[in-house]
Amino acid sequence: QVQLVESGGGLVQAGGSLRLSCAASGRTLSTYTMGWFRQVPGQAREFVASISWSGRRTYYTDSVKGRFTISRDNAKNMVYLQTNSLKPEDTAVYYCAAGLVELTNTGAYDYNYWGQGTQVTVSS
Repeated sequence: QVQLVESGGGLVQAGGSLRLSCAASGRTLSTYTMGWFRQVPGQAREFVASISWSGRRTYYTDSVKGRFTISRDNAKNMVYLQTNSLKPEDTAVYYCAAGLVELTNTGAYDYNYWGQGTQVTVSS
């Protein structure tokens, strides 16, 4: 079992930045692809970014390319999402997920473990 806890969300003005963190416990994350997803009430959970188990490869949805950066520290069992140039449409609950999946697999149902989410609100 893997337990994931997100932190770092908050209220920020458009153009601002937030660094989201995901702390894992229970098992090492080093064998898992890690992903960040986001969800707006009434909408499906949306893929944002993923990172390979080694950290060498990353994958992003088009809307965040060049603005968001995913990273991981396997020694600390941590995953991060640096969000820059935030827009009001980035407002959502952001979830960290772990899965034995391909890097480019954007399906939420294929990930095995989830955190409880952290709210990101971007004001215009």
